[in-house]
Amino acid sequence: MDIKQKASLFAIVSAFILASSKFSVGLLSGSMAVLSSGLDSLLDVSMSAMNFLAIGKATQPPDDTHHYGHGKAENLAAIFQTMAIVFSGSYIIITSVHRWIEYQKIKYSLLDLGVMLLSLGFSFFISRRLKKTGEITGSQALKADALHYTSDLYSNSAALLAILLTYFTGQIIFDLLFAVIVGGIIIYSAGMIAKNALFGLMDTSIPKATEEKLTGILEAMPYPFAGFHKLRTRVSGSKIYGDLHVLFCRMLKIDEAHERTRALESEIARKIPSMDMVIHIEPCEESCENTEESCKIRKPNKN
Repeated sequence: MDIKQKASLFAIVSAFILASSKFSVGLLSGSMAVLSSGLDSLLDVSMSAMNFLAIGKATQPPDDTHHYGHGKAENLAAIFQTMAIVFSGSYIIITSVHRWIEYQKIKYSLLDLGVMLLSLGFSFFISRRLKKTGEITGSQALKADALHYTSDLYSNSAALLAILLTYFTGQIIFDLLFAVIVGGIIIYSAGMIAKNALFGLMDTSIPKATEEKLTGILEAMPYPFAGFHKLRTRVSGSKIYGDLHVLFCRMLKIDEAHERTRALESEIARKIPSMDMVIHIEPCEESCENTEESCKIRKPNKN
């Protein structure tokens, strides 16, 4: 089990504990804010479980029918996560409005307050761990899960505020109002998850910052070249694929150009571990005025 699966398993266990606690307390008090938060935590369990399976699939090596591996399984998992999140948020809003029309009474206890405080703490640590692991590994599934748990922080805060306001004022409208707010936050987070997942499925290029880092690596290499062009990149799950054309002196021997290309690929892999780069060699202009002695492209930099 790798670091991504361990983080996902941690989220599953934590979310299950939270969901059980919220449903138990919410059913006793009748609080829609607590029940809606419990439904969100139950959804967290299923989504994190889906991510756990998707991450396991994505880490499988390339095979005869998947030459670029199975990285997009993470993006697909994020899309399914989005659909389930939208359903959850919509259900919370509809149920809240229905309860407001029927004006069902709510009986709060200290358990409601305690479970929501516990939920705040859990959501913070889960989102932080998932976000950190997602950034380290580049996992789209973990980043989506981290975003979802971050939205839980806001929804749990809203539910906690609803409990306090309803308890001290006796007005049910606060509980139902914040339940609707929670539903809206959940749907908004779904849109953000879908956006990032679709970027991967549509072979969107890497972020500008990563591209600038790649350019810096190429320009800092001790083996000079005449330039590069046709840089193309795409993201597949936690893996980055790219290719580019590098111009070398046409008087350079094939094995020398190949050696320098291998050095470039190794340096890129060292500084951007998630990138799989393929470099195509091209000769520089035939009308070059430099001789074998004056050509700087043929000689490694000494500094």
